[in-house]
Amino acid sequence: MTPRYNRILITGAAGRLGTELRRGLAPLAKQLRLADRVAIEDLRPNEESLVFDLADEAATLAATRDVDAIVHFGGAPLERPWAEILDANIRGSYHVYEGARRHGAKRVVYASSVHAIGYHPLQAHIDADAPVRPDSLYGVSKCFVEALSRLYWDKFGLESVCLRIFSSFPEPADRRMLWSYLSFDDCVRLVQAALTAPQVGHTISFGLSDNAVKPVDNARAGHLGYVPRDSTEPYREAVEARFPPADPRAPATRYLGGWFVDLGHPDDKEEK
Repeated sequence: MTPRYNRILITGAAGRLGTELRRGLAPLAKQLRLADRVAIEDLRPNEESLVFDLADEAATLAATRDVDAIVHFGGAPLERPWAEILDANIRGSYHVYEGARRHGAKRVVYASSVHAIGYHPLQAHIDADAPVRPDSLYGVSKCFVEALSRLYWDKFGLESVCLRIFSSFPEPADRRMLWSYLSFDDCVRLVQAALTAPQVGHTISFGLSDNAVKPVDNARAGHLGYVPRDSTEPYREAVEARFPPADPRAPATRYLGGWFVDLGHPDDKEEK
């Protein structure tokens, strides 16, 4: 694969998916700039590492200098207290986008989430034009960045692809993941497609492998050229043997967001 970019910044590069993206995106850039709150020790010749918090505006703006594209996978990965969501996901993402605007990055690929639409029922079979229905403060932060990226495309011409990732793990861990699963290799393929599609404008794409059950319609992201190659069918027999069928009336079964819809406010415990 011929390098399309001189330098790509990956935020959250030490995380579960960031680690996979280091491998998968290496052919696309002459250099990868890896950013996280922890140091990355096993650097390859085409990698450099920066350690900072996305809430640090000056450090984030500096990290976006001289990059052609940003793969923004950093931030709080689950439901967290509001102060953490605000700093890591909302302020931090604003700093990323403002750095991209100021320093002329061509494209941002953002790790959004199913939790931006978690209160849609599975049978609604929504597409990317459906209204957001977040299931958590974490989901609210994803809606914020999707809206922010829309603004930065309409007003400043900064292209973005927002990837609503469902469940990306080494293999499906329960019955829900038989439909919500995104393999690591397909995650890499999806980000590669988002970085190499000729034009993306502002695109929202669902992040799923080619599973038998498809509860959303991803046709509006067809111009990315993402073709998933993996499926949960090889795992189905073992998963169904380990886990009994879920109650179809339970909110966690009915809605796209799964167990996130059962969570209370994350700050309630701290007040007791």
